[in-house]
Amino acid sequence: MTEHYRLDDHADARSLLVAAAYVILRRDDEVFVQQRAGTGYRDGYWAVVAGHVDPGESAHEAAVREALEEAGVTVAPDDLRPVTAIHRFERGGPQVEQRIDLFFEATRWSGDATHVEADKAASAGWYPLSALPEPFVPHERDVLDLLAAGRPVPPVISLPL
Repeated sequence: MTEHYRLDDHADARSLLVAAAYVILRRDDEVFVQQRAGTGYRDGYWAVVAGHVDPGESAHEAAVREALEEAGVTVAPDDLRPVTAIHRFERGGPQVEQRIDLFFEATRWSGDATHVEADKAASAGWYPLSALPEPFVPHERDVLDLLAAGRPVPPVISLPL
């Protein structure tokens, strides 16, 4: 039997790692983005399709689920191209919070990307990589700017929260 690590079983745990999957839906030089609303995190900012990886779910499964939930499109796991992993961290306090943001790009899917979650996004649509709406979630903007410039995206990026 495999022993599973549970944070609540280890009161002295050193850190909490929160994983999220990001999907850059891309058609030529445009990306599908949405303006966050009612989430409590960066409301009013524009962002790509994204969400937490649920317990027992792989990053690919989370990306597929989020694409359907947030944009109404079905992406096959094999059509998700890994772009980068961003490790975001905050030092200090009794517990360190860390985030691992796993970015994928999809250029093939079924359905038409549309504004689906009105309770979590005020608006959504296609924008050129070179003319993204503002304000944009900063760490997501960093990745999109590299793609827009045709520059290589590092496989792992570390940023403070």
